[in-house]
Amino acid sequence: MLTFEYLMTSLQGCVISGDEASQHVSQTLRRFIDTLSESSRSAVKRCKERCLEEAFQLLRQISEEQLRDLEENHLLLLVKLLLSLQLQMVNISTACRKVDQMLQHLAKVDRQLVFRETLHCFHSILNGEQMTFEDLQKACMFLEDSTVGREVCRESHVSLLSKVSELFPVVLQQESLRDGPLCYITVKVCLQIFQLLSTEVAPLVWQKDHGSAAVQKILQALVDVILGQCCNRDTCLLAGTAVAMLINTSSEILAGGAAAWSLLQVSHSEPWLLTVGVLQVQCNPTGKDGVDRLAVSKGLLTCCRPLILLSSRHDDADTCLLLKGLFPLVYALCEQKLDCHYFVFEVLTLWLKKVKECLADLWKMTGVRLLPDDSSLLQQLMHVIWTNAESPVEGVSEFARSAFSLLLDLYEKDCEHFGATKKTFYLTLLQRIMTLPWEAKAKYHRLCALLPYLGADALLDQYTEIPSHLLKCLSNNHLSPCGSELYKSLIQQQRRELCDLSQTTAPHSEVDLANHWARRWQPILHGALTSEVTLLQNNGSTHLLPCTFQVFPSAVHHLLASLDPYSPGHLHAWACILSSYRAVTGCSPWALQGSSTVETLWLALGSADDKVRLAALSLLCCCPKTKDTPSTEEMAIMRTFIPQNLNCESSPFRQHFQAGVRRFLVRIRDGCLAYVKGQKSKKKGGATHSERTEDLLEQGIGFVEWLSQLPYGYLAPGHSYQRKKTALLLLSAVLETCTDTWSPDKKKGQPPANMGSLINCARQRGQWDFFCRTKQLVLISCLEDSTNEIRELSAGCLLRFFPPSFPDDVAEVLHTRAKQLVCSPRVQEAQMGALMMKVLLQKSPEQREDCRLNCNVAVDSVSDLKASSTVRVLAKELEEHYQTAKADMMLAARTKPIHGILSALQKCLLETPNSVSDSLDCRLKTDILNLLENISLLLLGVLYGGRDACATEKDAPPSFCDMGNAISTLISQASNDGGQADGEECVLLSEEHSLVLTCCWVSLKEIGIFLGSLVEVILTESKENSKSLLTKQDLMRASNIFKNILLKCRHWGAVEGCGVGFTKFCACLLSSSDPELRDIPAQMLKQGLQVVQCLRSTSVTRRAAGLPMLILCVLSAEEASKARPLLAHSMQTLLETAKSPLNENWDQTLDLPQVCAVHTLQALVRGASLGVAVLQFAPAVAILSLTLLSSPCWAMRNAALQLYSSLCSRMLGQRSSSEEAGPTQHAMSPPAFFFHYPALQPFLLAELRGAAQDLGGPPNEAKLHLQPSLYPILTLLAQLQPGVQDSTETLSNFLPPLLQLAASPIYSVRVMASKALVAMTPPSEYMTILIKLTARLPSPQERCCHNQLHGQLLQIKAVLERALCTDSGPPDDLREVLSGVYDSLWLATEAQRCPLVRAAYLGVVHSLRGLCCESYLTQLSDTLMCDLQTPQQGLQVGLSSFHQQAIHFLCADLKWACQVWDKFSALSPDLRLSLVTWAQDGRGLEQTGLRGVIRRVLQSNLKEALLSHRVEYRRIYLAALAEVMNGGDSASPRHLPHSAPLEEPVLPECLDLLFRDLEEQRGGPEFLSQALYAASLLLYQWPDSSLKVSMLQRWCGVLECQRAPDVSEVLRVACAEALCVAGVPRVHSTPPAITIRLINTALYLLQDQSQQVRMKAACFTSSLHHARRGGSQRRVYCVQVNQALPLLLDLLLEECWDTPGTLEVLLCHLPQSDLRSVWKEASEEGLSSLYEQDEANVFAEPSVMSAHVLPYLLQIAEKYSQSSALAKSLNLWVERNAAQVLEDLVVCKELQPADTLTRTWLALLMDPRFHSTLCGLITRATFLRRLLKTSDSVPRGCDASSVYMSLREVRDLLRQNGVHFPSALTAAVTGGLPP
Repeated sequence: MLTFEYLMTSLQGCVISGDEASQHVSQTLRRFIDTLSESSRSAVKRCKERCLEEAFQLLRQISEEQLRDLEENHLLLLVKLLLSLQLQMVNISTACRKVDQMLQHLAKVDRQLVFRETLHCFHSILNGEQMTFEDLQKACMFLEDSTVGREVCRESHVSLLSKVSELFPVVLQQESLRDGPLCYITVKVCLQIFQLLSTEVAPLVWQKDHGSAAVQKILQALVDVILGQCCNRDTCLLAGTAVAMLINTSSEILAGGAAAWSLLQVSHSEPWLLTVGVLQVQCNPTGKDGVDRLAVSKGLLTCCRPLILLSSRHDDADTCLLLKGLFPLVYALCEQKLDCHYFVFEVLTLWLKKVKECLADLWKMTGVRLLPDDSSLLQQLMHVIWTNAESPVEGVSEFARSAFSLLLDLYEKDCEHFGATKKTFYLTLLQRIMTLPWEAKAKYHRLCALLPYLGADALLDQYTEIPSHLLKCLSNNHLSPCGSELYKSLIQQQRRELCDLSQTTAPHSEVDLANHWARRWQPILHGALTSEVTLLQNNGSTHLLPCTFQVFPSAVHHLLASLDPYSPGHLHAWACILSSYRAVTGCSPWALQGSSTVETLWLALGSADDKVRLAALSLLCCCPKTKDTPSTEEMAIMRTFIPQNLNCESSPFRQHFQAGVRRFLVRIRDGCLAYVKGQKSKKKGGATHSERTEDLLEQGIGFVEWLSQLPYGYLAPGHSYQRKKTALLLLSAVLETCTDTWSPDKKKGQPPANMGSLINCARQRGQWDFFCRTKQLVLISCLEDSTNEIRELSAGCLLRFFPPSFPDDVAEVLHTRAKQLVCSPRVQEAQMGALMMKVLLQKSPEQREDCRLNCNVAVDSVSDLKASSTVRVLAKELEEHYQTAKADMMLAARTKPIHGILSALQKCLLETPNSVSDSLDCRLKTDILNLLENISLLLLGVLYGGRDACATEKDAPPSFCDMGNAISTLISQASNDGGQADGEECVLLSEEHSLVLTCCWVSLKEIGIFLGSLVEVILTESKENSKSLLTKQDLMRASNIFKNILLKCRHWGAVEGCGVGFTKFCACLLSSSDPELRDIPAQMLKQGLQVVQCLRSTSVTRRAAGLPMLILCVLSAEEASKARPLLAHSMQTLLETAKSPLNENWDQTLDLPQVCAVHTLQALVRGASLGVAVLQFAPAVAILSLTLLSSPCWAMRNAALQLYSSLCSRMLGQRSSSEEAGPTQHAMSPPAFFFHYPALQPFLLAELRGAAQDLGGPPNEAKLHLQPSLYPILTLLAQLQPGVQDSTETLSNFLPPLLQLAASPIYSVRVMASKALVAMTPPSEYMTILIKLTARLPSPQERCCHNQLHGQLLQIKAVLERALCTDSGPPDDLREVLSGVYDSLWLATEAQRCPLVRAAYLGVVHSLRGLCCESYLTQLSDTLMCDLQTPQQGLQVGLSSFHQQAIHFLCADLKWACQVWDKFSALSPDLRLSLVTWAQDGRGLEQTGLRGVIRRVLQSNLKEALLSHRVEYRRIYLAALAEVMNGGDSASPRHLPHSAPLEEPVLPECLDLLFRDLEEQRGGPEFLSQALYAASLLLYQWPDSSLKVSMLQRWCGVLECQRAPDVSEVLRVACAEALCVAGVPRVHSTPPAITIRLINTALYLLQDQSQQVRMKAACFTSSLHHARRGGSQRRVYCVQVNQALPLLLDLLLEECWDTPGTLEVLLCHLPQSDLRSVWKEASEEGLSSLYEQDEANVFAEPSVMSAHVLPYLLQIAEKYSQSSALAKSLNLWVERNAAQVLEDLVVCKELQPADTLTRTWLALLMDPRFHSTLCGLITRATFLRRLLKTSDSVPRGCDASSVYMSLREVRDLLRQNGVHFPSALTAAVTGGLPP
């Protein structure tokens, strides 16, 4: 066939002459051909489809008549061109169908021509000797995606069948072919032939005189594939579908049914004969994995017509294929534990759907009910569905859920058909569901399915706990979707029922419906939305609100009516309600509450809580109609809100912030586009648009312009990561939304087709210049950011949106900088250089001179030439690095560390649009492979201490000690010192040592990643163009490189990074059709397993080093669709190795094969890529690990324990994630666990029985017989989900040994046995167990074992807590339990000598406290009180624990708590510690009056406590004092409760003691933080009349010391808390000097690195601001940090503007202005060291602070004439600083490059100090200018106008060269001075 390029050229050369209409056709055709050419060239699927759609629209513009006017030769060329393009795109079904639409359009003109050319193409496929993979792909395309092609196939079906039948024996003969893609696509062709050409195939199968040998051969081959000749599961399943489709071609039901029955013999283990019509094939079963039965059952259910499925056997007319043939097969598959369980349950669901479809016919056949309540079919279905609802296999639980719904539907239809009114099955199900614990996910799915059959009200009335269970679900992430789905189903059912009811009565209005909803659900939603549990809040707003407003829109009024914006949690709820209401209904929320709505919105937007601000933002941005342009007020609000939220620390906030702004921009864009479109459609002289619409267009364009400028002011170095990340996200949102850049990688969010009209409209107004040079320079400066995210985001913006090439000067300077950075020893800087290289490759204007090398590679474009040349240059540079390292490793580590070039090579070769085959030729590929191999050997040799040592195969990797010694030797040799330096050995690594180690491990990691990615890309490209750069020898060399790194390097960074590349490498080879290539990973795996089995001679230091990683990578790369033979072989080998006995003379210091095998098993179990595949081996691995815990080898026990822990996490599935301290159980119940892992049940039970049996024997006999597996087993059982009824009662055998283990002498075993007992006990047995256990409690006279008694009490408590945790009342059987507890009161007295037993008894009573009688509690409390006051003689184990339990018990009752605290001074020190610990905890302090009692006691004993020598006691005492005085909420902006202050002189003495500790820094950070907080509380209580200024000054001094960024965070937090506690009243009642110091401290804390510190400082500001306004304390709320800063500065100027020190406070927050030194340091190029000192506070932003401070400096300048003292201070500042400011402005002008970018200027742009220094200079210069205008004394040679002109000139020059300032500074310079 002629190539597409040739046909396109030929067609383009055709000239169509004629009239104007012909010229139009010619132009359209040229555009059509160009679009087809673009589609052909594009490598992105979405781009191809887009071009083809455009081409089709162009072709449709040419009418049939115009096409007929074309010359026949031209039309022929056009058809050939389209067919060639279609064959080129056989892998893209949608693209082929687009081309088919074009061919059909041409077929309207000349159908014979299209048919003839298609037939010619098809015959070219069949004329070959043997069909290839590509031929089969084309055949599939013609059958499936081509209308004419299908007609051609129908005409040539005999030839096609013949060719396929000839191919099958060849495919099935070779393992590599039958397990690969060739076999799959051959089966696919057969399926398509049987399906699409059924009329032609049917006679060949069902008529004797038409029998076909080809079809016979095909059927035989398909059956062989099904029965196990092929290991590829997908191919087997497809073969089953193909055979079933062949059976479905039968026109006679009896014949088709007979064939289907014959196919069901697949379950036979002996050979059998399959008969399909006139065809018969011999079947020899070989598979044992059940895939054959699965394939047959799935195929029959998918393909066969209902009549065939209802057919009966020839020998039994009463049987039915669907019920008697297929169901037993499907049921047996469900009962088996197969690794294809997902597909099994898919088949079960298919079976139920087919039964539903055939239900009427089944009733006719049988004449009886299909699913009566007592039928075995119903019971079997319920069994498999119920037991698999918690399956850990992904997808199975969803299919089980679907099957449950189908079963209920079948049952309902069955009852209706036969008139059965008593549907007991539903009620039985409901009772069974109600017994499930609320943690069971399946519970809610089943309720949803059952709901339509019971009714919402009936269900809620019978199951009253549903609302509370829903709230619990919403507090857990994994349960919230199913809980919310139940809620949605309930309210939908309620509305349906109400609407049905209204049909017989008066119709309900929406308000009436909402009232019905509110009666049941309003309190529930209110509680969820205002809850303190964040998950409950979020899930309530995310899941419940939308469906509520969808069903009951008027519910919004009920929800809003109960909210108060100033109550905790209500503001967030308010914003969420309105946001969801607007998003769902599209109604405006602003009129719901009148004018208060906007006021509340401002409160929400200024809240300190991120989630409140996000909810308010969503309210502003969301709208169902994207053309609903935001109002003027909404845009104004966004202009205020966006700048205040750029530096939020939360990553989710930034993502949601960007999404919200993008939605807002889309509304602006679509609204403006609608206006522009409407404007164009208006005729001249028509009505003009309203002024409001025109204003909205102007405002929309202006808003986008403002937002596009905003990010650039905050992208300079020196800004925080948070601000830069947010700015880049906003910038990308603007560019994605408001440019016409099309993104092929996105399905949605593409710009509208008419976007250009809006862009032109904006540019006519001088706006939307998004891509100017200065903005480009700002993004280029971000390429050297210290964080990878900022670098990648900025590079993405440059590559995706900006012009295709950099200016020459920018490209040249950036290239020099990149070359410098890739040679940096710092990994971060090297990554910067690599990224610059990648950007330069795609953005450089032309090929650089030093890249123009003579090469033989043929490239087709300038882009490919640049890529090829760049790769050659980088390869040459890599060679230089290697040679340097070979000659002098120390020099290379510092100046040419290899890893930077490797990273650049990877990015330039693999992360650009260019094809690798265009960038590499064979010679260059060989050179790179040689380099990678040599470099890896060299670096490993460095770590080994010599390349010869590394080259040996026997040695294991060196230990870390050996590597350290090797590097030290290298350093010594490099420094010409033959041996180690004398003196003490340094613990810290030297700079040289770190350089070498970093160079080695990072380079090895980069080699692995690069090599794996390179092989992956090359092999992927080779599949497309049928040629590969890599030979088998190349791949073998690559495999050796991987093997060397993984097996000879212990550094985990290198091993893990190399593993990423190795997995890609293996995945490509294992998916290859070449058996020799597929064998490479298999051989590596074999070698790895051999290494595991070898005894090695090195100490255990790193869990078998990289060996497990090598094995894991190979197995992870194995195709999941196959049977995973490599995994099965590896698991068997590893299990056998681990089980093998240790040698008699085993050495603990050696890497034992058994230990290595266990570590490897752990790696496989933990590997996420293997996922569920390892679960089939879980029982064997669990038994192994538990057995090996008894090994005499410590390393073996350690490895086994790690393996067991990983395996349990994998087996148990998803853990509950409640924010509250909820249960630790997993989501799998004991019945479900042992259903999925039945082999574990007898083993675990035997182990437990053995341990319990060891506890037997005479009571005086020692019983400390350790069983290492016992505790792990109990831990596993304890993690199972409790509260699930065991229908089979097979797990009851676990209860006796668990009860016996209560007597274990090991404390932890007793505790865990009690937890396991709860999990394994069904709910129906709770009371029986409790009665049995309490009945065994001994009397005082009985002799008992303390261990037994303690364990027994623990079990009683554990079971009690579970039994009482339900929302229903306590059962009546508890009376007997209570009686047993009452009778055992002696266990809490001194008669019981074991304190642990007494504590456990108290725990039981505590659980029953609400049910106990008052007399018993009084007697018990009196006993405990006496015991606490009795002096203890000697030391008793567990006594402290008992005393703590007793104190907690007594303090839970107000009366006894007061008695205990009243005797505080008389108690022992340990009891006092227990008491203050209880008070510090804060639980129980809610009792009326108790807090005051404790406060009084603690205050009266404070001095004594402070004099204690026990730091721990002092710390806890102060924490308890803070808790009772402040309620634990140290930063809440509310009024503290007043209490009687300490008496004089106690208060000054206590404060002095506290301040002395703080000033001398005694006691450590934790104590000092409590001391500072306590001192602040005491200061707050000190009356103003007697408070001394000196004490306040000491306090301020302490705060100023502790606010420093290098101080411990806990002290900075305490500093902020101190301001919250005592700062507010002191600001208003102290001298201005103190006020200024406190405000300055708060300003520093608002810029602190810790978010907690900033939040507390913001709370102080909020309280201060509210106090000044004189508002109610109840209406205080905490403002956002960025709003707190101006509030503080406002206060500073209003209260202290004329106070000495105010000016200094403002100026101290400006960055230092020393521009010349910054310039000098940035210009110097020195050698980089490996590490640099981090800033103490990376969150502080001097440039942003400059913008904050400038308006207030200007306000002070305006007050120059109002205060002589102020004027003096200002004049003094001018005298001291004017000259420096003017000089710095001159320096700024000197810095500017002339016309081109220079290296020095680029270095300045990337220097973090440069921008902040400039901001400080601009601020000082603007301040100076204002002072010169207001001051009386002006320095000589300095006037306001000259400063202004200099400022303007500097601003313009800087802006032109990539320096953007915050808007406040820009406005000040341009004359728009802030007020």
